[in-house]
Amino acid sequence: MTGSTGNAGQPDDTGAAEETIGTRARDIRNKRKLTLEQAAGLAGISKSYLSMLETGERAFEKRGLIEDVAYALGCGINELTDEKTPVRDRRAAAAAQRIPELNRAFFDLDLDDFPDLATRPLATLATAVTTANINADQGDYDRAGRGLAEVITELHIVAGSGTGDDRRDALVALVEACIVAGRLARVTGHAALSVVTAQRGQLAAERAGGLDLIGLTRMSEAGGLLRMGARRRGRAVTDRTLAELAAEPGPTAQETRVAEARGMLHLHASMLAAREHDSAAETHLQEAWSLAEHTGERNHLQFHFGPTNLAIWELAIGLENGLGPSAAQRFLTRKVDLSAIGSRGRESSAAFDLARAWSAGGGKYDERAYRALDQADRLAPVQLRSDPVARDLGRALKRRARRRVWELDSLLSRLGVS
Repeated sequence: MTGSTGNAGQPDDTGAAEETIGTRARDIRNKRKLTLEQAAGLAGISKSYLSMLETGERAFEKRGLIEDVAYALGCGINELTDEKTPVRDRRAAAAAQRIPELNRAFFDLDLDDFPDLATRPLATLATAVTTANINADQGDYDRAGRGLAEVITELHIVAGSGTGDDRRDALVALVEACIVAGRLARVTGHAALSVVTAQRGQLAAERAGGLDLIGLTRMSEAGGLLRMGARRRGRAVTDRTLAELAAEPGPTAQETRVAEARGMLHLHASMLAAREHDSAAETHLQEAWSLAEHTGERNHLQFHFGPTNLAIWELAIGLENGLGPSAAQRFLTRKVDLSAIGSRGRESSAAFDLARAWSAGGGKYDERAYRALDQADRLAPVQLRSDPVARDLGRALKRRARRRVWELDSLLSRLGVS
C-alpha cells in the first residue's frame, strides 16, 4: 500500500494509486514475462479468474489461493500481501512495534544461554502471561504485546536456572508466552518469527513433559509454516504429531487437554488438505468433531477446542474448499452461539470468514459480505486491520458496489483504504 501513514486510521488522500494483492501479482507476472494463461495454469485457476483478481473485480478470499498464485509466479507470499507495510491504525501499529522486542528476546537467548539478571516472582510472570493470552484472544494485540518480551526473557532465566516445581512451572508459563508471541507475530505479518516462537515453545514443552503442550506448540509451528506457503513441512509436522498423540488414551471427564491438542491438530490438517484440494480435509474434520463430542466446550490456553470453534473452522475450511456462499449458509444454519466461547478474536474471525465466503459469490451476496466485514472490524479492529486480505476484500466490494453505501465507505476508512 502506498501513501502517507502518518494519520492513524485515516484514508490516503494523496491521489496515488494503491497497490493491492492483485496489482502486485500482475506486476510480478509481467516481470516474469508470463502470460495470463501461463500463470493461471501454474496456479490451477482459469485465465479469466486470474484477470479478475489482478484488476480487483474479484478478491483473494482464499488464503490458499494467495499461496497458489505466489507459487505460480515464483515469489514469496509476503511479496503479494506486503504484510509489513505500516498499518494506518494506531493500535495495530502499536502491536507491530512489539516485534523488534520479541526478535531480540528469541534470538538473543535460549533455555541454555541467558543473561544473569534479577527476575520478578514466578507467580507475577505467570499471571502476566495469562493476561497477555486473554488479551490476544480478545483481539487486543496492543495490550497483549506490552511487556511481553521482558516477561519472556525472565521466564527463560527462571526456567534455565530453576529447579523442581519452579523450573517446570516456568517452562509451562514460557510455553504459553511463546504461543502469545506467535499469535502476535502472525497477526502482524511476521510468519517466520511465529515459527521460531513455536519451536522455542516446543523445547520448553519437551522439558516440562507435557504432551498437550507439545501438540499445541507444534500446531502453532505448522500454522506459521502454512502462512509462509511451506505446506510440505507443515504437513510433516502435523502428521508426525498426530501419530504420536494417537497412542495416548482418549479424553475423560477429568482430563481432556491432550485430546484438545489432537483435535486442534486435526483441524489444522483439514485446513491444509483443503488448500491442496485433498479429500482428507473431510476425514480430519470429522475426527475433530468426534473428539469434540467427548470433550465438550474447552479452552486450554485460549485455543477454544469444542463444537463452537469447530463450526468456525468448518466455515473457513469450506471456504478454502471453494464452497463459498454454501459454506456460509451451512454455518448460519447451525445457529452457532459464538458467545459460548467468549472470545472477541474468534467471533471476529468467524465474521471475517463469513465476509470472505459471501464475497466468493462474485457480487450476488456483497451486502452480506460488507456487513459481516464491518462486524469483524467492530469485534477485533486490530486483528482485522492488520490483515491484507481484509483490505483487499474491502477494495473488491467497493469496486463492485452499484451505489455508494455509507457503511462500506466507513469500513474502508477504518481499514485505511482510499
